[in-house]
Amino acid sequence: MSPKQRSVYWQLLPFLQPQWPLFAWSFVCIVGYVLATVMLPYLAGQVTYFISQGQVPHIARWLGLTTLAFLIQNLFQYGEKVFSIRASLAAVLELRKKVYAHLHKLSIDYFASAKTGDLSYRLTEDIDRIGEVIYKMSQQFISCVFQLIAIPIYMFYLNWPLTLAGFLIAPLMAWLIGSFGNRMLSLSRRSQNEISNLSSLLTEVLSNIRVVKAFAADEYEVGRFSEVADENRMAKYRTEHLTAIQYPVVGFLEAVGIMFLFLLGGWQIALGRLQPQEFVSFLVAVALLIDPINLVTQHYNAFKQTEASAERVFELFAEEPTLQDRSDTKVLPPITGKVEYRDISFTYASGKPVFQDLSLFVEPGDVIALVGPSGAGKTTLVNLLARFYDPQIGEILVDGTDIRDVTLRSLRRQIGIVPQETTLFSGTIAQNIAYGQTDFDYEAVESAARVANAHDFIRQFSQGYHTWVGERGVNLSGGQRQRIAIARAILLNPRILILDEATSALDSESEALVQEALERAMESRTVFVIAHRLSTVRKADRILFLENGRIAESGTHFELLEQQGRYEQFYAQQFKA
Repeated sequence: MSPKQRSVYWQLLPFLQPQWPLFAWSFVCIVGYVLATVMLPYLAGQVTYFISQGQVPHIARWLGLTTLAFLIQNLFQYGEKVFSIRASLAAVLELRKKVYAHLHKLSIDYFASAKTGDLSYRLTEDIDRIGEVIYKMSQQFISCVFQLIAIPIYMFYLNWPLTLAGFLIAPLMAWLIGSFGNRMLSLSRRSQNEISNLSSLLTEVLSNIRVVKAFAADEYEVGRFSEVADENRMAKYRTEHLTAIQYPVVGFLEAVGIMFLFLLGGWQIALGRLQPQEFVSFLVAVALLIDPINLVTQHYNAFKQTEASAERVFELFAEEPTLQDRSDTKVLPPITGKVEYRDISFTYASGKPVFQDLSLFVEPGDVIALVGPSGAGKTTLVNLLARFYDPQIGEILVDGTDIRDVTLRSLRRQIGIVPQETTLFSGTIAQNIAYGQTDFDYEAVESAARVANAHDFIRQFSQGYHTWVGERGVNLSGGQRQRIAIARAILLNPRILILDEATSALDSESEALVQEALERAMESRTVFVIAHRLSTVRKADRILFLENGRIAESGTHFELLEQQGRYEQFYAQQFKA
Protein backbone atom coordinates (compact mmCIF):
# COMPACT_ATOMS: atom_id res chain seq x y z
CA MET A 1 0.00 0.00 0.00
CA SER A 2 1.45 3.37 -1.02
CA PRO A 3 2.01 6.19 1.55
CA LYS A 4 -0.90 8.10 0.04
CA GLN A 5 -3.22 5.08 0.33
CA ARG A 6 -2.03 4.42 3.86
CA SER A 7 -2.68 8.03 4.79
CA VAL A 8 -6.26 7.94 3.47
CA TYR A 9 -7.30 4.76 5.21
CA TRP A 10 -5.45 5.51 8.44
CA GLN A 11 -7.58 8.63 8.67
CA LEU A 12 -10.67 6.42 8.85
CA LEU A 13 -9.48 4.67 12.02
CA PRO A 14 -10.73 7.34 14.48
CA PHE A 15 -14.22 6.85 13.07
CA LEU A 16 -14.03 3.05 13.19
CA GLN A 17 -12.51 2.57 16.64
CA PRO A 18 -15.63 3.58 18.65
CA GLN A 19 -17.55 0.82 16.84
CA TRP A 20 -15.12 -1.97 17.75
CA PRO A 21 -17.68 -3.95 19.85
CA LEU A 22 -19.97 -4.23 16.82
CA PHE A 23 -17.06 -5.12 14.56
CA ALA A 24 -15.96 -7.75 17.13
CA TRP A 25 -19.37 -9.40 17.14
CA SER A 26 -19.38 -9.32 13.35
CA PHE A 27 -15.99 -11.02 13.38
CA VAL A 28 -17.30 -13.78 15.68
CA CYS A 29 -20.19 -14.36 13.29
CA ILE A 30 -17.79 -14.43 10.32
CA VAL A 31 -15.71 -17.17 12.00
CA GLY A 32 -18.88 -19.18 12.68
CA TYR A 33 -20.05 -18.69 9.09
CA VAL A 34 -16.72 -19.84 7.65
CA LEU A 35 -16.54 -22.92 9.90
CA ALA A 36 -20.08 -23.91 8.87
CA THR A 37 -19.14 -23.36 5.22
CA VAL A 38 -16.04 -25.54 5.48
CA MET A 39 -18.21 -28.38 6.82
CA LEU A 40 -20.34 -28.43 3.65
CA PRO A 41 -17.81 -30.19 1.35
CA TYR A 42 -17.25 -32.94 3.92
CA LEU A 43 -21.02 -33.42 4.38
CA ALA A 44 -21.52 -33.50 0.60
CA GLY A 45 -18.89 -36.23 0.34
CA GLN A 46 -20.60 -38.31 3.03
CA VAL A 47 -23.99 -37.96 1.34
CA THR A 48 -22.43 -39.03 -1.96
CA TYR A 49 -20.83 -42.07 -0.37
CA PHE A 50 -24.03 -43.35 1.23
CA ILE A 51 -25.98 -42.67 -1.98
CA SER A 52 -23.51 -44.91 -3.80
CA GLN A 53 -24.08 -47.54 -1.09
CA GLY A 54 -27.86 -47.14 -1.21
CA GLN A 55 -28.13 -46.73 2.58
CA VAL A 56 -31.24 -44.50 2.90
CA PRO A 57 -31.19 -44.03 6.75
CA HIS A 58 -27.61 -42.81 6.57
CA ILE A 59 -28.48 -40.60 3.62
CA ALA A 60 -31.33 -39.02 5.63
CA ARG A 61 -29.09 -38.50 8.66
CA TRP A 62 -26.31 -36.83 6.70
CA LEU A 63 -28.80 -34.71 4.74
CA GLY A 64 -30.25 -33.61 8.08
CA LEU A 65 -26.77 -32.63 9.30
CA THR A 66 -26.21 -30.79 6.02
CA THR A 67 -29.48 -28.90 6.48
CA LEU A 68 -28.43 -28.00 10.04
CA ALA A 69 -25.08 -26.74 8.73
CA PHE A 70 -26.88 -24.54 6.20
CA LEU A 71 -29.13 -23.18 8.98
CA ILE A 72 -26.16 -22.37 11.23
CA GLN A 73 -24.34 -20.80 8.27
CA ASN A 74 -27.31 -18.53 7.47
CA LEU A 75 -27.78 -17.50 11.11
CA PHE A 76 -24.14 -16.49 11.35
CA GLN A 77 -24.43 -14.69 8.00
CA TYR A 78 -27.40 -12.71 9.34
CA GLY A 79 -25.40 -11.74 12.43
CA GLU A 80 -22.33 -10.63 10.53
CA LYS A 81 -24.43 -8.46 8.19
CA VAL A 82 -26.45 -6.81 10.97
CA PHE A 83 -23.43 -6.00 13.14
CA SER A 84 -21.38 -4.79 10.16
CA ILE A 85 -24.07 -2.50 8.76
CA ARG A 86 -24.75 -0.98 12.19
CA ALA A 87 -21.05 -0.32 12.72
CA SER A 88 -20.46 1.10 9.23
CA LEU A 89 -23.51 3.39 9.33
CA ALA A 90 -22.50 4.71 12.76
CA ALA A 91 -18.95 5.38 11.53
CA VAL A 92 -20.24 7.13 8.39
CA LEU A 93 -22.62 9.27 10.44
CA GLU A 94 -19.74 10.45 12.63
CA LEU A 95 -17.56 11.10 9.58
CA ARG A 96 -20.32 13.10 7.87
CA LYS A 97 -20.95 15.19 10.99
CA LYS A 98 -17.23 15.87 11.44
CA VAL A 99 -16.80 16.93 7.80
CA TYR A 100 -19.85 19.21 7.96
CA ALA A 101 -18.67 20.75 11.25
CA HIS A 102 -15.21 21.29 9.75
CA LEU A 103 -16.72 23.11 6.75
CA HIS A 104 -18.40 25.53 9.15
CA LYS A 105 -15.00 26.29 10.68
CA LEU A 106 -13.58 27.38 7.33
CA SER A 107 -13.47 31.06 6.49
CA ILE A 108 -15.47 33.00 3.93
CA ASP A 109 -12.56 33.10 1.47
CA TYR A 110 -12.66 29.29 1.10
CA PHE A 111 -16.32 29.30 0.05
CA ALA A 112 -15.65 32.12 -2.40
CA SER A 113 -13.78 29.65 -4.60
CA ALA A 114 -15.34 26.31 -3.60
CA LYS A 115 -18.18 24.81 -5.65
CA THR A 116 -21.34 24.28 -3.61
CA GLY A 117 -22.42 21.28 -5.68
CA ASP A 118 -19.02 19.66 -5.29
CA LEU A 119 -19.13 20.09 -1.50
CA SER A 120 -22.65 18.64 -1.41
CA TYR A 121 -21.51 15.63 -3.45
CA ARG A 122 -18.59 14.98 -1.11
CA LEU A 123 -20.86 15.13 1.92
CA THR A 124 -23.41 12.76 0.40
CA GLU A 125 -22.29 10.42 -2.39
CA ASP A 126 -18.58 10.26 -1.57
CA ILE A 127 -19.20 9.54 2.12
CA ASP A 128 -21.90 6.98 1.22
CA ARG A 129 -19.31 5.19 -0.91
CA ILE A 130 -16.96 5.10 2.06
CA GLY A 131 -19.73 3.64 4.23
CA GLU A 132 -20.47 1.00 1.62
CA VAL A 133 -16.87 -0.14 1.41
CA ILE A 134 -16.55 -0.19 5.23
CA TYR A 135 -19.56 -2.49 5.35
CA LYS A 136 -18.29 -4.75 2.58
CA MET A 137 -14.75 -4.88 3.90
CA SER A 138 -15.84 -5.63 7.48
CA GLN A 139 -18.34 -8.28 6.48
CA GLN A 140 -18.11 -9.83 3.03
CA PHE A 141 -14.44 -9.19 2.30
CA ILE A 142 -13.14 -10.61 5.59
CA SER A 143 -15.50 -13.56 5.27
CA CYS A 144 -14.27 -14.22 1.74
CA VAL A 145 -10.62 -14.00 2.79
CA PHE A 146 -11.23 -16.49 5.60
CA GLN A 147 -12.98 -18.84 3.19
CA LEU A 148 -10.07 -18.53 0.75
CA ILE A 149 -7.81 -19.65 3.58
CA ALA A 150 -9.94 -22.31 5.30
CA ILE A 151 -11.34 -24.09 2.24
CA PRO A 152 -7.94 -24.61 0.54
CA ILE A 153 -6.64 -26.06 3.84
CA TYR A 154 -9.42 -28.62 3.70
CA MET A 155 -8.63 -29.22 0.03
CA PHE A 156 -4.98 -29.89 0.94
CA TYR A 157 -6.21 -32.36 3.53
CA LEU A 158 -8.26 -34.19 0.90
CA ASN A 159 -5.65 -34.28 -1.87
CA TRP A 160 -2.63 -32.05 -1.82
CA PRO A 161 -1.35 -32.79 -5.38
CA LEU A 162 -4.73 -31.88 -6.84
CA THR A 163 -4.87 -28.71 -4.72
CA LEU A 164 -1.38 -27.58 -5.76
CA ALA A 165 -2.25 -28.16 -9.40
CA GLY A 166 -5.42 -26.14 -9.01
CA PHE A 167 -3.54 -23.21 -7.52
CA LEU A 168 -1.06 -22.91 -10.36
CA ILE A 169 -3.40 -20.35 -11.91
CA ALA A 170 -3.82 -18.30 -8.69
CA PRO A 171 -0.76 -15.98 -9.15
CA LEU A 172 -1.99 -14.99 -12.61
CA MET A 173 -5.47 -14.20 -11.26
CA ALA A 174 -3.99 -12.12 -8.38
CA TRP A 175 -1.84 -10.14 -10.83
CA LEU A 176 -4.80 -9.50 -13.12
CA ILE A 177 -7.04 -8.34 -10.24
CA GLY A 178 -4.32 -5.97 -8.99
CA SER A 179 -3.71 -4.53 -12.46
CA PHE A 180 -7.40 -3.95 -13.06
CA GLY A 181 -7.71 -2.34 -9.60
CA ASN A 182 -4.97 0.25 -10.22
CA ARG A 183 -6.55 1.22 -13.51
CA MET A 184 -9.94 1.33 -11.77
CA LEU A 185 -8.62 3.87 -9.23
CA SER A 186 -7.45 6.23 -11.97
CA LEU A 187 -10.75 6.02 -13.84
CA SER A 188 -12.77 6.41 -10.62
CA ARG A 189 -10.99 9.63 -9.73
CA ARG A 190 -11.89 11.04 -13.12
CA SER A 191 -15.48 9.79 -12.85
CA GLN A 192 -15.94 11.30 -9.37
CA ASN A 193 -14.65 14.67 -10.56
CA GLU A 194 -17.03 14.65 -13.52
CA ILE A 195 -20.00 13.77 -11.29
CA SER A 196 -19.11 16.59 -8.87
CA ASN A 197 -18.88 19.01 -11.83
CA LEU A 198 -22.36 17.96 -12.90
CA SER A 199 -23.67 18.42 -9.35
CA SER A 200 -22.06 21.86 -9.14
CA LEU A 201 -23.64 22.95 -12.42
CA LEU A 202 -27.08 21.80 -11.28
CA THR A 203 -26.77 23.65 -7.97
CA GLU A 204 -25.57 26.81 -9.68
CA VAL A 205 -28.27 26.89 -12.35
CA LEU A 206 -31.29 25.78 -10.31
CA SER A 207 -30.50 28.24 -7.51
CA ASN A 208 -30.42 31.05 -10.09
CA ILE A 209 -33.29 29.91 -12.29
CA ARG A 210 -34.86 33.40 -12.30
CA VAL A 211 -31.78 34.82 -14.01
CA VAL A 212 -31.83 31.98 -16.54
CA LYS A 213 -35.47 32.70 -17.36
CA ALA A 214 -34.93 36.48 -17.43
CA PHE A 215 -32.20 36.15 -20.08
CA ALA A 216 -34.04 33.42 -22.02
CA ALA A 217 -30.94 31.28 -21.53
CA ASP A 218 -32.78 27.97 -21.25
CA GLU A 219 -31.27 26.51 -24.42
CA TYR A 220 -27.82 27.76 -23.43
CA GLU A 221 -28.03 26.04 -20.04
CA VAL A 222 -29.43 22.86 -21.58
CA GLY A 223 -26.44 22.86 -23.92
CA ARG A 224 -24.00 23.34 -21.03
CA PHE A 225 -25.70 20.58 -19.08
CA SER A 226 -25.56 18.24 -22.06
CA GLU A 227 -21.81 18.77 -22.45
CA VAL A 228 -21.03 18.15 -18.79
CA ALA A 229 -23.47 15.22 -18.63
CA ASP A 230 -21.81 13.67 -21.68
CA GLU A 231 -18.37 14.01 -20.09
CA ASN A 232 -19.79 12.31 -17.01
CA ARG A 233 -21.26 9.56 -19.20
CA MET A 234 -17.92 8.91 -20.88
CA ALA A 235 -16.05 8.81 -17.57
CA LYS A 236 -18.60 6.35 -16.18
CA TYR A 237 -18.49 4.28 -19.38
CA ARG A 238 -14.70 3.91 -19.19
CA THR A 239 -15.01 2.58 -15.63
CA GLU A 240 -17.78 0.14 -16.51
CA HIS A 241 -16.00 -0.91 -19.71
CA LEU A 242 -12.96 -1.89 -17.68
CA THR A 243 -15.21 -3.91 -15.36
CA ALA A 244 -16.83 -5.55 -18.39
CA ILE A 245 -13.38 -6.72 -19.54
CA GLN A 246 -12.26 -7.85 -16.09
CA TYR A 247 -15.05 -10.28 -15.22
CA PRO A 248 -14.95 -12.37 -18.44
CA VAL A 249 -11.15 -12.64 -18.17
CA VAL A 250 -11.21 -13.75 -14.54
CA GLY A 251 -14.25 -15.98 -15.20
CA PHE A 252 -12.51 -17.65 -18.14
CA LEU A 253 -9.47 -18.40 -15.98
CA GLU A 254 -11.75 -19.89 -13.33
CA ALA A 255 -13.43 -22.13 -15.93
CA VAL A 256 -10.06 -23.27 -17.32
CA GLY A 257 -8.91 -24.08 -13.80
CA ILE A 258 -12.03 -26.11 -13.02
CA MET A 259 -11.77 -28.11 -16.26
CA PHE A 260 -8.12 -28.79 -15.50
CA LEU A 261 -9.15 -30.09 -12.06
CA PHE A 262 -11.74 -32.41 -13.64
CA LEU A 263 -8.99 -33.81 -15.88
CA LEU A 264 -6.59 -34.38 -12.98
CA GLY A 265 -9.33 -35.73 -10.71
CA GLY A 266 -10.51 -38.22 -13.30
CA TRP A 267 -6.91 -39.32 -13.85
CA GLN A 268 -6.34 -39.87 -10.08
CA ILE A 269 -9.60 -41.79 -9.72
CA ALA A 270 -8.53 -44.00 -12.61
CA LEU A 271 -5.24 -44.70 -10.83
CA GLY A 272 -7.10 -45.48 -7.58
CA ARG A 273 -5.48 -42.60 -5.70
CA LEU A 274 -8.76 -40.76 -5.12
CA GLN A 275 -12.20 -41.97 -4.07
CA PRO A 276 -15.27 -40.62 -5.96
CA GLN A 277 -16.82 -39.20 -2.75
CA GLU A 278 -13.52 -37.44 -1.99
CA PHE A 279 -13.54 -35.95 -5.47
CA VAL A 280 -17.14 -34.75 -4.94
CA SER A 281 -16.03 -33.11 -1.66
CA PHE A 282 -13.12 -31.54 -3.50
CA LEU A 283 -15.37 -30.19 -6.28
CA VAL A 284 -17.85 -28.78 -3.73
CA ALA A 285 -14.93 -27.05 -2.02
CA VAL A 286 -13.83 -25.63 -5.39
CA ALA A 287 -17.39 -24.48 -6.08
CA LEU A 288 -17.48 -22.78 -2.68
CA LEU A 289 -14.33 -20.86 -3.67
CA ILE A 290 -15.88 -19.33 -6.80
CA ASP A 291 -18.12 -16.85 -4.99
CA PRO A 292 -15.37 -15.65 -2.59
CA ILE A 293 -13.00 -15.12 -5.52
CA ASN A 294 -15.64 -13.14 -7.44
CA LEU A 295 -16.59 -11.13 -4.35
CA VAL A 296 -12.96 -10.35 -3.56
CA THR A 297 -12.61 -9.08 -7.13
CA GLN A 298 -15.72 -6.92 -6.77
CA HIS A 299 -14.68 -5.63 -3.36
CA TYR A 300 -11.20 -4.82 -4.57
CA ASN A 301 -12.74 -2.76 -7.37
CA ALA A 302 -15.03 -1.04 -4.85
CA PHE A 303 -12.03 -0.50 -2.59
CA LYS A 304 -10.12 1.26 -5.36
CA GLN A 305 -13.15 3.30 -6.43
CA THR A 306 -13.80 4.37 -2.86
CA GLU A 307 -10.18 5.37 -2.44
CA ALA A 308 -10.90 8.26 -4.81
CA SER A 309 -13.94 9.24 -2.72
CA ALA A 310 -11.95 9.00 0.52
CA GLU A 311 -9.25 11.25 -0.92
CA ARG A 312 -11.87 13.85 -1.86
CA VAL A 313 -13.48 13.75 1.61
CA PHE A 314 -10.22 13.97 3.56
CA GLU A 315 -9.05 16.80 1.32
CA LEU A 316 -11.66 18.88 3.15
CA PHE A 317 -10.06 18.08 6.52
CA ALA A 318 -6.77 19.32 5.07
CA GLU A 319 -8.30 22.77 4.53
CA GLU A 320 -7.44 25.09 7.38
CA PRO A 321 -9.48 28.19 8.27
CA THR A 322 -7.64 31.42 7.60
CA LEU A 323 -9.53 32.97 10.52
CA GLN A 324 -9.89 31.17 13.82
CA ASP A 325 -9.78 31.82 17.52
CA ARG A 326 -6.34 31.79 19.06
CA SER A 327 -5.74 29.79 22.22
CA ASP A 328 -5.57 32.99 24.28
CA THR A 329 -8.70 34.69 22.91
CA LYS A 330 -11.33 35.79 25.39
CA VAL A 331 -15.06 36.36 25.26
CA LEU A 332 -16.03 39.89 24.27
CA PRO A 333 -18.14 41.40 27.07
CA PRO A 334 -21.27 43.47 26.27
CA ILE A 335 -20.15 46.45 24.21
CA THR A 336 -21.26 50.05 23.81
CA GLY A 337 -20.55 50.11 20.07
CA LYS A 338 -17.36 52.18 19.82
CA VAL A 339 -15.45 51.17 16.68
CA GLU A 340 -11.98 52.14 15.51
CA TYR A 341 -10.04 51.22 12.38
CA ARG A 342 -6.32 51.89 12.81
CA ASP A 343 -4.18 52.20 9.67
CA ILE A 344 -5.94 49.35 7.85
CA SER A 345 -4.48 47.84 4.71
CA PHE A 346 -6.33 44.98 3.07
CA THR A 347 -5.92 43.01 -0.13
CA TYR A 348 -8.05 40.12 -1.40
CA ALA A 349 -6.46 36.92 -2.64
CA SER A 350 -6.73 38.26 -6.19
CA GLY A 351 -3.96 40.71 -5.29
CA LYS A 352 -5.82 43.99 -5.83
CA PRO A 353 -5.49 46.32 -2.80
CA VAL A 354 -8.81 47.51 -1.36
CA PHE A 355 -7.60 49.73 1.50
CA GLN A 356 -4.28 51.43 2.19
CA ASP A 357 -3.65 52.96 5.63
CA LEU A 358 -7.33 53.63 6.28
CA SER A 359 -8.30 54.95 9.71
CA LEU A 360 -11.76 55.59 11.14
CA PHE A 361 -13.20 56.29 14.58
CA VAL A 362 -16.91 55.80 15.33
CA GLU A 363 -18.55 56.84 18.60
CA PRO A 364 -21.23 54.60 20.19
CA GLY A 365 -24.64 55.36 18.70
CA ASP A 366 -23.28 56.99 15.53
CA VAL A 367 -24.98 56.28 12.21
CA ILE A 368 -22.32 56.00 9.51
CA ALA A 369 -23.35 55.95 5.86
CA LEU A 370 -20.92 54.42 3.37
CA VAL A 371 -21.22 55.65 -0.21
CA GLY A 372 -19.05 55.56 -3.26
CA PRO A 373 -18.67 53.89 -6.63
CA SER A 374 -18.94 50.15 -7.06
CA GLY A 375 -15.82 48.37 -5.88
CA ALA A 376 -14.80 51.17 -3.53
CA GLY A 377 -14.79 48.79 -0.55
CA LYS A 378 -18.03 49.67 1.24
CA THR A 379 -19.02 46.06 1.93
CA THR A 380 -15.42 45.07 2.59
CA LEU A 381 -15.19 47.70 5.33
CA VAL A 382 -18.06 46.16 7.32
CA ASN A 383 -16.93 42.61 6.50
CA LEU A 384 -13.66 43.40 8.22
CA LEU A 385 -15.59 44.61 11.29
CA ALA A 386 -17.52 41.30 11.43
CA ARG A 387 -14.16 39.60 10.92
CA PHE A 388 -15.05 37.69 7.81
CA TYR A 389 -11.53 38.70 6.78
CA ASP A 390 -8.53 40.07 8.66
CA PRO A 391 -6.56 43.07 7.39
CA GLN A 392 -2.97 42.36 6.44
CA ILE A 393 -1.85 45.54 8.23
CA GLY A 394 -3.45 47.47 11.05
CA GLU A 395 -6.07 46.58 13.59
CA ILE A 396 -9.78 47.01 14.27
CA LEU A 397 -10.97 47.72 17.79
CA VAL A 398 -14.41 47.44 19.36
CA ASP A 399 -14.67 49.28 22.68
CA GLY A 400 -10.88 49.48 22.67
CA THR A 401 -10.37 45.71 22.22
CA ASP A 402 -8.67 44.27 19.14
CA ILE A 403 -11.27 42.00 17.57
CA ARG A 404 -8.56 39.39 16.95
CA ASP A 405 -8.21 39.04 20.73
CA VAL A 406 -11.83 37.92 21.23
CA THR A 407 -13.75 34.85 20.09
CA LEU A 408 -15.50 35.07 16.75
CA ARG A 409 -18.78 33.94 18.28
CA SER A 410 -18.82 36.59 21.02
CA LEU A 411 -17.98 39.28 18.45
CA ARG A 412 -20.54 38.31 15.84
CA ARG A 413 -23.32 37.76 18.38
CA GLN A 414 -23.09 41.49 19.12
CA ILE A 415 -23.27 42.54 15.48
CA GLY A 416 -26.54 42.44 13.56
CA ILE A 417 -26.35 42.24 9.77
CA VAL A 418 -29.05 42.77 7.17
CA PRO A 419 -27.36 41.69 3.91
CA GLN A 420 -28.10 42.95 0.43
CA GLU A 421 -29.24 39.48 -0.67
CA THR A 422 -31.86 38.28 1.79
CA THR A 423 -31.47 34.60 2.61
CA LEU A 424 -34.09 32.54 4.41
CA PHE A 425 -33.86 28.85 5.23
CA SER A 426 -36.40 26.05 5.09
CA GLY A 427 -38.40 26.28 8.31
CA THR A 428 -41.02 28.46 9.95
CA ILE A 429 -41.02 32.23 10.05
CA ALA A 430 -40.24 32.11 13.78
CA GLN A 431 -37.27 29.80 13.18
CA ASN A 432 -35.91 32.14 10.53
CA ILE A 433 -36.19 35.19 12.79
CA ALA A 434 -34.51 33.26 15.63
CA TYR A 435 -32.00 31.68 13.25
CA GLY A 436 -29.16 29.95 15.07
CA GLN A 437 -31.16 29.42 18.26
CA THR A 438 -32.68 26.05 19.14
CA ASP A 439 -34.55 27.27 22.21
CA PHE A 440 -35.93 30.75 21.66
CA ASP A 441 -38.52 33.06 23.21
CA TYR A 442 -41.56 33.50 20.96
CA GLU A 443 -42.37 36.79 22.67
CA ALA A 444 -38.93 38.13 21.77
CA VAL A 445 -39.42 36.92 18.20
CA GLU A 446 -42.75 38.72 17.98
CA SER A 447 -41.25 41.87 19.50
CA ALA A 448 -38.45 41.86 16.89
CA ALA A 449 -41.01 41.34 14.14
CA ARG A 450 -43.00 44.33 15.39
CA VAL A 451 -39.90 46.52 15.28
CA ALA A 452 -39.29 45.35 11.72
CA ASN A 453 -42.94 46.02 10.73
CA ALA A 454 -43.29 42.32 9.92
CA HIS A 455 -45.81 41.34 12.60
CA ASP A 456 -48.90 42.48 10.66
CA PHE A 457 -48.24 40.48 7.50
CA ILE A 458 -47.08 37.43 9.53
CA ARG A 459 -50.35 37.51 11.48
CA GLN A 460 -52.30 37.36 8.22
CA PHE A 461 -50.99 33.86 7.48
CA SER A 462 -53.23 31.07 8.77
CA GLN A 463 -50.38 29.61 10.81
CA GLY A 464 -48.83 32.93 11.79
CA TYR A 465 -45.25 32.58 13.02
CA HIS A 466 -45.45 28.82 12.39
CA THR A 467 -45.91 29.38 8.64
CA TRP A 468 -43.44 27.36 6.59
CA VAL A 469 -41.45 29.69 4.33
CA GLY A 470 -40.08 27.06 1.94
CA GLU A 471 -36.59 26.71 0.51
CA ARG A 472 -34.87 30.14 0.31
CA GLY A 473 -38.17 31.73 1.42
CA VAL A 474 -39.89 31.22 -1.94
CA ASN A 475 -43.33 31.42 -0.29
CA LEU A 476 -42.76 35.06 0.69
CA SER A 477 -42.42 38.27 -1.32
CA GLY A 478 -39.14 40.13 -1.52
CA GLY A 479 -40.35 42.82 0.86
CA GLN A 480 -41.57 40.25 3.38
CA ARG A 481 -38.27 38.39 3.26
CA GLN A 482 -36.39 41.64 3.82
CA ARG A 483 -38.44 42.54 6.89
CA ILE A 484 -37.90 39.07 8.36
CA ALA A 485 -34.16 39.55 7.78
CA ILE A 486 -34.32 42.85 9.67
CA ALA A 487 -36.19 41.18 12.54
CA ARG A 488 -33.53 38.48 12.62
CA ALA A 489 -30.76 41.06 12.81
CA ILE A 490 -32.24 42.92 15.77
CA LEU A 491 -33.59 39.93 17.76
CA LEU A 492 -30.43 39.63 19.85
CA ASN A 493 -30.37 43.40 20.45
CA PRO A 494 -26.91 43.93 18.88
CA ARG A 495 -25.00 47.09 19.75
CA ILE A 496 -23.63 47.32 16.20
CA LEU A 497 -26.00 47.10 13.23
CA ILE A 498 -24.86 46.71 9.61
CA LEU A 499 -27.37 47.50 6.86
CA ASP A 500 -26.05 46.48 3.46
CA GLU A 501 -28.56 47.86 0.93
CA ALA A 502 -31.29 46.81 3.40
CA THR A 503 -34.08 48.49 1.42
CA SER A 504 -32.88 47.59 -2.06
CA ALA A 505 -35.47 44.86 -2.69
CA LEU A 506 -38.54 46.82 -1.57
CA ASP A 507 -41.31 48.61 -3.40
CA SER A 508 -42.32 52.10 -2.30
CA GLU A 509 -44.98 50.87 0.12
CA SER A 510 -42.72 48.32 1.76
CA GLU A 511 -39.85 50.81 1.80
CA ALA A 512 -41.84 53.19 3.96
CA LEU A 513 -42.63 50.42 6.43
CA VAL A 514 -39.03 49.22 6.55
CA GLN A 515 -37.62 52.74 6.75
CA GLU A 516 -39.76 53.34 9.81
CA ALA A 517 -38.55 50.00 11.24
CA LEU A 518 -34.93 50.86 10.54
CA GLU A 519 -35.22 54.19 12.32
CA ARG A 520 -36.50 52.37 15.41
CA ALA A 521 -33.86 49.65 15.09
CA MET A 522 -31.03 52.20 14.82
CA GLU A 523 -31.87 53.90 18.10
CA SER A 524 -29.02 53.64 20.63
CA ARG A 525 -26.94 51.52 18.26
CA THR A 526 -23.84 52.07 16.21
CA VAL A 527 -25.00 51.67 12.63
CA PHE A 528 -23.13 51.25 9.36
CA VAL A 529 -25.40 51.86 6.38
CA ILE A 530 -24.49 50.92 2.83
CA ALA A 531 -27.29 52.41 0.77
CA HIS A 532 -28.28 54.42 -2.26
CA ARG A 533 -31.54 55.56 -0.64
CA LEU A 534 -31.38 59.30 -0.03
CA SER A 535 -33.57 59.19 3.09
CA THR A 536 -31.16 56.91 4.96
CA VAL A 537 -28.01 58.73 3.82
CA ARG A 538 -29.30 62.21 4.65
CA LYS A 539 -30.12 61.28 8.25
CA ALA A 540 -26.71 59.73 8.94
CA ASP A 541 -24.48 61.38 11.55
CA ARG A 542 -21.60 61.05 9.14
CA ILE A 543 -21.25 60.10 5.50
CA LEU A 544 -18.03 58.48 4.30
CA PHE A 545 -17.29 58.69 0.62
CA LEU A 546 -14.97 55.78 -0.23
CA GLU A 547 -12.82 55.82 -3.34
CA ASN A 548 -9.51 54.27 -4.38
CA GLY A 549 -9.00 52.49 -1.07
CA ARG A 550 -9.40 55.52 1.18
CA ILE A 551 -11.98 57.79 2.76
CA ALA A 552 -12.03 60.60 0.21
CA GLU A 553 -14.59 62.74 2.06
CA SER A 554 -16.31 62.67 5.45
CA GLY A 555 -19.11 64.77 6.89
CA THR A 556 -22.88 65.23 7.07
CA HIS A 557 -25.01 65.32 3.97
CA PHE A 558 -25.18 69.10 3.85
CA GLU A 559 -21.51 69.56 4.74
CA LEU A 560 -20.44 67.36 1.86
CA LEU A 561 -22.78 69.09 -0.57
CA GLU A 562 -21.24 72.42 0.38
CA GLN A 563 -17.75 71.07 -0.32
CA GLN A 564 -18.82 70.38 -3.92
CA GLY A 565 -16.43 67.47 -4.12
CA ARG A 566 -16.83 63.84 -5.09
CA TYR A 567 -19.87 63.29 -2.88
CA GLU A 568 -21.65 66.23 -4.46
CA GLN A 569 -20.95 64.76 -7.91
CA PHE A 570 -22.10 61.35 -6.75
CA TYR A 571 -25.22 62.88 -5.22
CA ALA A 572 -26.01 64.72 -8.42
CA GLN A 573 -25.65 61.53 -10.46
CA GLN A 574 -27.33 59.09 -8.09
CA PHE A 575 -29.78 61.05 -5.95
CA LYS A 576 -30.97 64.27 -7.61
CA ALA A 577 -32.83 62.40 -10.30
